[in-house]
Amino acid sequence: MKILYICTHNRCRSILSEAITNHLSDGRIQAFSAGSQPAGEVHPLSLKYLAEHRISTEGLQSQSWDVFESMQPDIVITVCDSAAAEQCPVWFGNTIKLHWGLKDPSKVEGSESAVKAAFEECVLIIRDRVRELLQLDLASKTSEQRQAALSELIERTTN
Repeated sequence: MKILYICTHNRCRSILSEAITNHLSDGRIQAFSAGSQPAGEVHPLSLKYLAEHRISTEGLQSQSWDVFESMQPDIVITVCDSAAAEQCPVWFGNTIKLHWGLKDPSKVEGSESAVKAAFEECVLIIRDRVRELLQLDLASKTSEQRQAALSELIERTTN
């Protein structure tokens, strides 16, 4: 199963989602991330807080969704509202597309503890959602069953 996380700049939330999914899935899911307008670098605090959670940051990079044109993901998940509103590339085809909105911790201003708290909250939300995602056993379901299960999961975890 392949999941592509999309965020406009692919430097924080989608990067965190990719790394956490790969860490928790034990190979059952291959996660990738990309952006429609990639920043070209991963936010340094994304790397810092992933490392603090002992989650590998190896290979993480801010890249365009065009890089994945030849890969047909099973699921595309947008994690920022601006990416969710964008026109997806035609090559996503019939891929299941979902929106898993997350607040951007890299936009938080203030003390170091406030910024850390924002990143920690984002990491915990992603971790909890990925754990629930893994419980769905999506590989054994048809496309329609996957869509229904994922829609229910999103409804349950974002409200």
